[in-house]
Order: sequence, then structure tokens, then C-alpha cells
Amino acid sequence: MNDLTITAHLEPDTRTRVACFPDMGADSGGRFVTLRIGGGSVEIALIAIPGTAEVLRALATAASEAAGELDSMTALPEVIA
Repeated sequence: MNDLTITAHLEPDTRTRVACFPDMGADSGGRFVTLRIGGGSVEIALIAIPGTAEVLRALATAASEAAGELDSMTALPEVIA
């Protein structure tokens, strides 16, 4: 991954979309897929080329783990200091 840090808050209406570009020709950069996350004024587009499927799988695993942590948080009573 190239150096770039982006921070965006996920909201309940955040959309995701996958687009496939199977072979656009030599002049266009070849085959890739995009994973877009966003909606509204912020959108993140991850571009993955052949050979990077494991990175997307690791991202999916991390996202599932994060979702599990959020589920655990909602099961706990809120602490007010």
C-alpha cells in the first residue's frame, strides 16, 4: 500500500460497492477491482490488482473482528463517569 492516511467515521448508512475491470487493455493499466466505501461527501476507493486477493481477505477478516468488538460493546452497559 502506498503512504496515505485517511480517517472517516462509518455511519449506519455507509455504502460499499465492488466494481470489476477485467481487462481494459494495455493503455488503461490492466485488470483490477475497486472496493468503494462511502456515500455522501467522503468516499474511499481501494484498488486491488491480481495477486493482492489475500490483502482483501485480511481486510475482510479485520473488518469482521472490528464488527464483533462493536457487537460486544453494545452488549455491555454504558458507563457514565
